[in-house]
Amino acid sequence: MDGPLERLLRRDRLFTVAGLAALCVLAWLYIVTGAGLGMNAWEMTRLALFPHQQAAGADMPGMDMSGMDMPGMDMGAMAPEPRIWGPAIWTLMIAMWWVMMIAMMSPSAAPTILLYARVHRHALAVRQSHNRLAPTGVFVAGYLLVWLGFSVAAAALYWLLERSGIVSATTMGSQSRWLSAIVLIGAGLYQLSPLKNACLSHCRAPAAFLSRHWRPHALGALRLGALHGAFCVGCCWMLMALLFVGGVMNLAWIAALAVLVLIEKVFPAGQWVGRAAGIALIIWGGATLLV
Repeated sequence: MDGPLERLLRRDRLFTVAGLAALCVLAWLYIVTGAGLGMNAWEMTRLALFPHQQAAGADMPGMDMSGMDMPGMDMGAMAPEPRIWGPAIWTLMIAMWWVMMIAMMSPSAAPTILLYARVHRHALAVRQSHNRLAPTGVFVAGYLLVWLGFSVAAAALYWLLERSGIVSATTMGSQSRWLSAIVLIGAGLYQLSPLKNACLSHCRAPAAFLSRHWRPHALGALRLGALHGAFCVGCCWMLMALLFVGGVMNLAWIAALAVLVLIEKVFPAGQWVGRAAGIALIIWGGATLLV
């Protein structure tokens, strides 16, 4: 008869999968319900080939601007005056970016996380020392901390762009064809670059990544998770920059990018899909300059 440890190990994979799924679902719910910003994400979700044309003259019909009572935000200071960001707004914006990254990246990071959990489970099963391996949660924490750093930088960049009037405070997307074109073409070129391919190769081969960079103990697990997060940021940061074009809270763009990232990292033809997307982005950016 199996003992308590054996029964726990048999269920460990289920617990890990359930935890990742719950994290992803909660992150998506947070974004869909407005990320605490007092905005309606559904009304900010619009499909347009050239989003900057909509953002430049957007009045967001049907959106109750009086409901956008975010702490620290002066609602009388809408365009042309930039809104004032207090500490509460900075916290909400960083949290929005971080939770959005969790929602978008968790599915594609799942294979590496599950493999780490399997290694941990095997070590316990063969009675290896507990302090040689850290729980999977420590590895995930390292991964998410790197995306938190990215989120701080993204929020700061958004603040600069909004303050300069290049990004709309209403649609949270580009109002400039030059910004849109530069980001689209830049993202397309990066999709075809050696650096993108190098980072992507680590994300697509979790077994090789873990065996090459493995370190024992909790600190080693945290470092390993952070390193995996760094490769993921290196792989996807220009794709995330596309949110400045379509709108940071545009659910259609968020979902499309999440699917593209998942395909690139998990599916056999992912690299070719990513390169095809890069070519399409370059063409799209060129067309944006002409409208």
